[in-house]
Amino acid sequence: MPVNLARTVLTLLLALAAAALCVQLRVPLPWMIGPLIATAALSMLGAPTYSATPLRNAGQWVIGAALGLYFTPQVVALVLGLWWAMLLNVLWALALGVAFGAWLHRVHHGPGVFHIAGLSRSTTYFASPIGGASEMTLMAERRGAQTELVASAHSLRVLLVTLIVPFGFQFAGLHGLDTTLPGPRVVNWPGLASLGALTGMGCWVMVRLRLTNPWFLGAMAVSLAVTASGHTWSAIPTPLTNAAQLVIGISLGVRFTQAFVHLAPRWLASVALGTLVMMALCAGYAWVLAQATQLHWATVLLGTSPGGIAEMAITAKVLQLGVPLVTAFHVTRLAAVLLLAEPMYRWFQDEKT
Repeated sequence: MPVNLARTVLTLLLALAAAALCVQLRVPLPWMIGPLIATAALSMLGAPTYSATPLRNAGQWVIGAALGLYFTPQVVALVLGLWWAMLLNVLWALALGVAFGAWLHRVHHGPGVFHIAGLSRSTTYFASPIGGASEMTLMAERRGAQTELVASAHSLRVLLVTLIVPFGFQFAGLHGLDTTLPGPRVVNWPGLASLGALTGMGCWVMVRLRLTNPWFLGAMAVSLAVTASGHTWSAIPTPLTNAAQLVIGISLGVRFTQAFVHLAPRWLASVALGTLVMMALCAGYAWVLAQATQLHWATVLLGTSPGGIAEMAITAKVLQLGVPLVTAFHVTRLAAVLLLAEPMYRWFQDEKT
């Protein structure tokens, strides 16, 4: 058996055992959090864990298609009516990211015990935007930044938010508050096959166009279009979405290698502290925005939290907390960050020269 195949199979078995244990312990999001924690822990101990890219892509494909099923015509009208809240969320996320980057630079660039040799402003800037982790790393590389610091900052931020938010919501009893259910609720195998074929084509188009998150956003865009047009072909089987969460959890966990543990501990500590502060600020901001929109605070918090789009959308789906709104908030934010991150960096650099 090829080495990577053996490592993939062993990692999947480990993740499955961890998910089963978390189900028994009633951990929130057991099919994602169990594999994430187990894989991350063993990876940091040096175990040969492995995330197969085709499996991760398939997982994002399934989750994207499942989320699109929530966008019935009535829900689309509701989401479009909140365009102004999404615009405010974009502005909030951009401002928060800039402030986070400025703080990281202030702490680690100057002299003192927290000084990191060779730290550039481009490194702290691209380590701070909320969203587009892999794209921020590529942008940072083009600017000559320390990409290992940028990638580690985004990985740690997403990990902390993915773990803290679900546990916090479960502790507070915040779940099952969403009255918005996906369009189709029954699995229809011919309809599921048609949905799979069309969403697969959407993924392929996004890959060919080299757009961000192609397997997630491509599948979601097609599924959303089908559902919004009033068609209800099929629901997604629960075992399939559970399996998708499992491989996504693995793909997050394997990022935390032994090298990650030894990578500038002071940098990682600052990123962790900054992430916690951003989460607290987002909680306050979400409360204010919830008053203005008449939405539940938990839904708005998921939509404004500094986590990844797939992870927060999965959290909303599993806990039944406003899936369409959370997804729409994150999609618009991600698009804005990807479009504006580099132009904003150039503008800031021109201002300093």
